[in-house]
Amino acid sequence: MRILITGGSGFLGRALTAALLSQEARPTWLSRDPRGIDAPVGVEVRGYDSLQASDCFDVVVNLAGAGIADRRWSDARKQELFDSRLGPTRTVVDWMRRAQVRPRLLLSGSAVGWYGHQPAMLELAEDSAPQRDFVHALCAQWERAALEAVALDVPVVLLRTGVVLDPAGGMVRRLLPVFRLGAGGRLGDGEQVLSWISREDWVRAVLQLLDPHAGRPALAGPVNLTAPAPVSNREFTRILARSVRRPAWAAVPAQALRLVLGEMSTLLLEGQRVLPRRLLDSGFEFSHPRLDTLLRPGFA
Repeated sequence: MRILITGGSGFLGRALTAALLSQEARPTWLSRDPRGIDAPVGVEVRGYDSLQASDCFDVVVNLAGAGIADRRWSDARKQELFDSRLGPTRTVVDWMRRAQVRPRLLLSGSAVGWYGHQPAMLELAEDSAPQRDFVHALCAQWERAALEAVALDVPVVLLRTGVVLDPAGGMVRRLLPVFRLGAGGRLGDGEQVLSWISREDWVRAVLQLLDPHAGRPALAGPVNLTAPAPVSNREFTRILARSVRRPAWAAVPAQALRLVLGEMSTLLLEGQRVLPRRLLDSGFEFSHPRLDTLLRPGFA
């Protein structure tokens, strides 16, 4: 299988690439600076301007995008968050318009932020209505750009991904030093809901979406990539602290987060209870359905 990946060098892209290589697939990464990318053996790295009508890929996986929580949201940073998602998405869809042989599927990134800030107890599936805020607008424009491929007879799966957890990177890696010192704690009142998924399950789910097992229908449209048991920030704090065998008595007041982070504090103080209805209906089985099956004592 020939697979074109944008954002292949990121936290999710590298894990997906490793799994594809183990299955003898042929991944190609698109990058703004292909000469500066340290890619695994067996991965071709190309620039965005290198795509030709004669190129042939079975599937495109579009994961490119600047990290939403990496820096405070100034106007310039907000524009960068849009551009880093919409630019690569439009590039691959424009290539599909010219391609002599179009891919059979586009998997395009999105996030549970599409649903906006929602009441903690409200369960959200793929057909739930969003609350409109900045993160919703970002995800909605990203999804609309990808869905232009549908007019080219290319099915599109929208990967509405929750917070991806793995000790090797992402949020957990940032938090572990703090929690190991016993300085971890809840954020705000701790009642905001975290819709999460292990990186292992995220990769397994994407592989299934790429190549459904016999008897399972191919999916298109939005698919929530989240574990079936979201947790509150308070519960996440308790489980992570227990996993490193340290107390977690600290708490960061909401007002302090708003003062330091500005609008970006909504990522930490607000949330959504997002459930993977379509993934479960397709027969997917989670390796880590609950947080305590992932963050076990001594896991990292």
